[in-house]
Amino acid sequence: MFTTHVKAVRELRNNYPEVAQIIKNRDHVIITNNGKSEAVLIPYEDLERYQEYLHVQYVKEKLAEAEAVSDNPNEWVSIDAVFKNWGSWDET
Repeated sequence: MFTTHVKAVRELRNNYPEVAQIIKNRDHVIITNNGKSEAVLIPYEDLERYQEYLHVQYVKEKLAEAEAVSDNPNEWVSIDAVFKNWGSWDET
């Protein structure tokens, strides 16, 4: 389990080696500015795992949407329509 440390932005500026060591120990650092949380520093490996988690959640959501649509064949799009409109859809 990791520990979360809170450091002012000036500590990041003035004492980066200490902050870097905290991150290397697989802990997280919340950076504050004027007493308000502004950013979080995490080990790169944790970022990769978080991005993978977000991707899996996105895929699950899209699969659930597809499953709901599959119950209503009137909303299906033909393969011809897919290729006809390829690239004209917004990728959101």
